[in-house]
Amino acid sequence: MDQAENTNTVAAEVAAGLLNAGAIRLQPKNPFTWSSGWKSPIYCDNRISLSFPELRTFIKVKLSELIRAHFPDAEAIAGVATAGIPQGALIADYLDLPFLYVRSKPKGHGMTNQIEGKATPGQRVVVVEDLISTGGSSLKAVEALRSADVSIEGLVAIFTYGFDLSIENFEQAKVPFYCLSDYPHLLEEALKRGIIKEDEVDVLAAWRKDPANWQG
Repeated sequence: MDQAENTNTVAAEVAAGLLNAGAIRLQPKNPFTWSSGWKSPIYCDNRISLSFPELRTFIKVKLSELIRAHFPDAEAIAGVATAGIPQGALIADYLDLPFLYVRSKPKGHGMTNQIEGKATPGQRVVVVEDLISTGGSSLKAVEALRSADVSIEGLVAIFTYGFDLSIENFEQAKVPFYCLSDYPHLLEEALKRGIIKEDEVDVLAAWRKDPANWQG
């Protein structure tokens, strides 16, 4: 199996695992409302995968393989609070690397840390996130780490919606990123399992192209 085939196989397996675990839900006829106010036919909570040991291990191993393949010089792993913390800790343990995590804002007491763990200037760090939507929270964590003078090798995540905005944001921040699975693979797996119908695929695809204005 060549690299492209292997990547597609992993993407399909991760999408199937997240659907089976109930970590991702699709409701094109009864959309969710995100905190941003966007209407969405999908809700993703990859933290649920942590409760399924086989899926948890598969994700841990495959994210670690992404890091080894694309960021072989990584010297530490940083999780993005909160959902990236457990994933990052699992990966750091598997790769035998130091671990730290980044809060969404500095702690309001004590040392007022935003970065927890030891961040060493010049240290080559890979950031771990569970989900990429617009990339905003991930890139805030990157900014905090860069302020501590660490070197960001890149970022890995379990799943991405693949919004054009997120791609642009990562490019502007000069942060390469890789995800195990994505929205097209998810739709393909959901269709195979009868979770969605053929006539709903176009509606779901339209959401990804313009999520801010989608109304179902």
